[in-house]
Amino acid sequence: MEAKMCPVDVISMCSAGGEIRPLRLRLEETHQLLRIDIDEVISVKNVQYVGIEAKIFLCRATVHGKKTLFELKYTIRTHSWCLMRKVC
Repeated sequence: MEAKMCPVDVISMCSAGGEIRPLRLRLEETHQLLRIDIDEVISVKNVQYVGIEAKIFLCRATVHGKKTLFELKYTIRTHSWCLMRKVC
């Protein structure tokens, strides 16, 4: 897997029960904005890094005609999204 750890813009949906789900993300790749529609959220993992709560989403999407798996991290306290890594 290719390590990224870069901040991304995410459009997400919240259910009535308070569960959050990413729908689309936007990132800068070689000085171009790339919009990726998320096809499927495979798993969600709650984690804590030094007392900071976060959720790790394993997602599948089609990027440049190829199915790609990637991990998104949502930090609850700061409400920020980060692309952790993706499969090339």
